[in-house]
Amino acid sequence: MVEADLIRRCRAGETACYEPLVRAYEAPALRIALSMLGDADDARDAVQDAFVKAYQSLARFDEERPFAPWFFRILRNRCRDALRSRKPNVELSVLDQSREALAAGDSGDPERVHERTAARERLWRALGTIADEHREVLVLKELQGFRYAEIAKILGVPEGTVASRLYHARKALKDALLAQGAAFPEEAE
Repeated sequence: MVEADLIRRCRAGETACYEPLVRAYEAPALRIALSMLGDADDARDAVQDAFVKAYQSLARFDEERPFAPWFFRILRNRCRDALRSRKPNVELSVLDQSREALAAGDSGDPERVHERTAARERLWRALGTIADEHREVLVLKELQGFRYAEIAKILGVPEGTVASRLYHARKALKDALLAQGAAFPEEAE
């Protein structure tokens, strides 16, 4: 209800009403873009471009639908455009903030902090090596917590396709991690 009202007011010329939408979606958008692109500057550019494109396209937005899937689909397209122009190169320095958060949550155990940081860095490197469509579905499901229906709307595919892509993406990620020397517990037969 609130989003629809803000969008109606934006369409009526009250441009300041777009700011609450930007504030609401900026952090998750940046996490998605960073996860897809692996570079903080490219991620910020993609998010900014997506917000500009969404604002310019508000006249075509269907107010009966939620804003988030529509916006995240625009963001996804911006990220894919950026990926087409270059191969992703995961920027491990963006993990510094995560290291601080991990350190705070590990009661000062330096060995535990180091293990978790190394695992996170392996994950980011592996994400940088898998196909774009695998990375994006993993980011949306595992890192952002979207449900299958939401991912389907963002990607513009049926839910069954989301499930299939997610299955193959998890396998690709596991293979990439194994190639880096990661060990997995034995699976029950």
